[in-house]
Amino acid sequence: MRVVFLTHNYPRFAGDVSGSFLATLAGGLRERGHAVRVIAPSDQGQVGDPVLDGIPVQRVRYAAAAQETLAYRGTMADAARTPAGAWRAWSLIRALRRAARAALAEGADVVHAHWWVPAGLAAPPGAPLVITLHGTDAGLLQRSALARRLARPLLRRAQVVTAVSAHAADQVTRATGRAVPPSCIQPMPVEVGRYEAAGTGGGGMVAVARLTRQKRIDLALRALSLAPDLPPLAIVGAGPEREGLEALARDLGVEGRVRFLGAVPPGEVVALLQRADLALFPASGEGFGLAAAEAFMAGAPVVACLDGGGVLDVVPASGAGRRVPPTPEAIAGAARELLADAGARTAASAEGGRWRERLSPARVAEACESWYRQACHG
Repeated sequence: MRVVFLTHNYPRFAGDVSGSFLATLAGGLRERGHAVRVIAPSDQGQVGDPVLDGIPVQRVRYAAAAQETLAYRGTMADAARTPAGAWRAWSLIRALRRAARAALAEGADVVHAHWWVPAGLAAPPGAPLVITLHGTDAGLLQRSALARRLARPLLRRAQVVTAVSAHAADQVTRATGRAVPPSCIQPMPVEVGRYEAAGTGGGGMVAVARLTRQKRIDLALRALSLAPDLPPLAIVGAGPEREGLEALARDLGVEGRVRFLGAVPPGEVVALLQRADLALFPASGEGFGLAAAEAFMAGAPVVACLDGGGVLDVVPASGAGRRVPPTPEAIAGAARELLADAGARTAASAEGGRWRERLSPARVAEACESWYRQACHG
């Protein structure tokens, strides 16, 4: 089958973490004999290589180079609130649609739009269409009446609508009336071969996240300040909140117990998780919570928050994990519990085995095949 991935987020170069799970999915589909073509935005005029890891990638231009900043940064929703940003978003949608129409004219069978906005809105009317909501776009439906007005007719005309977690699926149904059946709830894949061996711990605590307000890494720092007996914390990830978080660590007096590692290659993230005694995941309203599943695959127990959204699909309330209110006191207490629980690491490894199976590229590609057949047959 000839599949078009329509998306605003796809790796720009080898090793880029932006949308890397889509590259993993594209590779899984290719292994099963499907031809995948990706249509994504340019980044500040940079269109990159036309083929990335064997997958053809077309980067569309949608503005002057200096203004092509909507994608790859996690700031599209904020940028689109300004008149200039909204105009650029509309230009991006039109550019993606033109490229998708051309791909369909050349014989593509189905469009798989990742995120309903902007990619879903860019899908040409009449095209066999699968839309996957990845979480942030499902959350937008809860917050914005305009988003709901735009999404309802789009999701009605899509032959298949999928979501990466039960939480995201529920948000879609409540906001738009479009039901997402269990067969269409599927997280995106991971290179599970990296996690063949669970680690032994001994390396302290780790938090893997893009450093934005929604990830609430400040709660992890405050928990650390309340519990001098907790091991040091490594924070993996980059983002606009880093400077403020570093200042907070100094203000709390924990800068000597925290390492800000920035963005690191995926292989190094695996090694850090394998060495971790436990992982902290204090984010709210997650679409899925991939970092928590990755922690389990590396054998590390996880603390998550009760308002974490899709991460509650991943983290159990006992055994390998703890679910707690989003307060520093509760996070510190749960971390102590897991560190003292001799069976937590064994339970985490068992959870990791289940997630390695569910998140394997072949398993997710097989699910996509069924969606594509459904889309193509109406």
